[in-house]
Amino acid sequence: MRSSRRWRSQGVFVRLLAVSMLCVATGAAAEAQAAHCFTTDEGSFQCDFRMTDTNGSFEISAPGKPTYILIMSEKDVAFGFVRLDTSNTALPGRYTRSNTERACWLNDVTSAKICAY
Repeated sequence: MRSSRRWRSQGVFVRLLAVSMLCVATGAAAEAQAAHCFTTDEGSFQCDFRMTDTNGSFEISAPGKPTYILIMSEKDVAFGFVRLDTSNTALPGRYTRSNTERACWLNDVTSAKICAY
């Protein structure tokens, strides 16, 4: 009986350890990286680039600038949002990845451009 309890305790420990490692790995992937950004409205600036999911969605932010968020809806197609203070506002149209500048996304309604290098 004691042997059975010990194995169950070890099994619980192993599962908790695996979940903890997954949380640490996921958190590391979400850390912001320094980048150079360009938006039609803000021009060129140094920014923080952060992936927000495994499908390629991301956000760029910098002090004194709005945060731009692109949420992938399918390969090379995204919907955009801008965060001013604490509220997100949907941007019109869709953003498609540029064929010539792969770090850039072009809006199909306004021709706005968002790039992160």
